[in-house]
Amino acid sequence: MEFDEGAADPEPTHEQMTLIAGLTEKDVSEIDACILSCVSTRWSKVAKVVADSMFQMPERIEGIPDVYYAQRVWRFVEQGVLEHQGFLGQMRYCEVRRQIKET
Repeated sequence: MEFDEGAADPEPTHEQMTLIAGLTEKDVSEIDACILSCVSTRWSKVAKVVADSMFQMPERIEGIPDVYYAQRVWRFVEQGVLEHQGFLGQMRYCEVRRQIKET
């Protein structure tokens, strides 16, 4: 999987950071639950997971950027809930899936 190291996903703007800071624990939990509902044991592009999650949010909070959703996905990778392949800094060039438990 090829990626352009110079084209990492942008950081949220100051205005977006203000909106993100205003999210409640309930908001974040709902976003996280929606993200996890969009991930299976099959590889999916992070960009698709993010887009599907944003679309499926019942009462989407306006102004919360896609990169915030991607950061939540990356947190699940760090926690070992999801596994990834590719470059986490670019949602178009990274894929995730639920951890497959070996028996």
